[in-house]
Amino acid sequence: MRRFHAFFSAALVTLGGIALLGSAPASAQAQTFELKATHFLPPNHSFHKELVRWGDELSKKSNGRITIKVFPSGQMGPTPRQFDLVRTGVADIGVGLSGASPGRFPMTEVSNLPFVVTESSRSSKAITELAPKYLAQEYAGVKLLQITLTPPLKFHMAKAKLNTLADFKGLRIRYAGELFAESIKAFGGTPVAVSPGEVVDAMSKGTVDGAMFPHEGAQSFQLHTVAKFSYEPGINAASFFWVMNPATYEKLPPDLRALIDQTTGPANAERIGKELDSAEVEGRNHLSSKGVQIVTFSEPMQREMISVVKPIIDTTISKLEAKGQPARQLYDALVKAGAR
Repeated sequence: MRRFHAFFSAALVTLGGIALLGSAPASAQAQTFELKATHFLPPNHSFHKELVRWGDELSKKSNGRITIKVFPSGQMGPTPRQFDLVRTGVADIGVGLSGASPGRFPMTEVSNLPFVVTESSRSSKAITELAPKYLAQEYAGVKLLQITLTPPLKFHMAKAKLNTLADFKGLRIRYAGELFAESIKAFGGTPVAVSPGEVVDAMSKGTVDGAMFPHEGAQSFQLHTVAKFSYEPGINAASFFWVMNPATYEKLPPDLRALIDQTTGPANAERIGKELDSAEVEGRNHLSSKGVQIVTFSEPMQREMISVVKPIIDTTISKLEAKGQPARQLYDALVKAGAR
């Protein structure tokens, strides 16, 4: 617990912290701060709504001294740039997809291995708790607020039916990171890199035959306009980091820094995860209402899928362990958290 406090730069809510909020100097209380938050998702996505909600919470609890202005849809920069926008101070806060920067977050992406995550809430809390021990090096240069893991991504297909693994052969499928690509290849398909906002166009033109998204993501990016089938259960979860520029954090007076810490971290990651789990159900219902057929892989096919991705898990962990990274420990902890 001590390590977590050091990593996130503040204690959890205590009577002392509450007292601090009421005892800031008058000059500090008079100063106001507007923080710029960047992400690449559309405004109808849960993460955008969460940033807006968090900004409202900070404003209310600080009597308007700290607010957040959110820039969605990659307005401040493309998907792979979200981390560096924050690290370099272009943005104060950012939410980004670790898989969009291949090789940069290898330990974080242990959470992207097949069949690690079942529910976002439990797994998001777990990885945020584990971050100080296992992920500190990957987030050097920023203040890590929390990590959220999506519900597992499903296959959304324009026309192709996936009744057996043989049906994947020759299909071009959009992926969300290197480990997603490995899963697609293991099933017999061909992974294709397409940015989220371009997937509908790519599927409509036949550039790709399908795409991996959570149901909520499929709803947000309007895949119902091009997808005929959505297959579940999902395979790999995507990992999103929530980071803050350290200089921005340090320039805040102590009571506002405490407020940032009180409203982020493992408990908040779990709360956001619950929102994602609910949004996944809503996304599924939305797709179905728009005529997308929701299909469950047969149990024999699910067993076969688990079998063919096992080498991906073993190889990924072995490569990280060879570099001195405790990948097996992290993997086991995440699987345990997801299975509870």
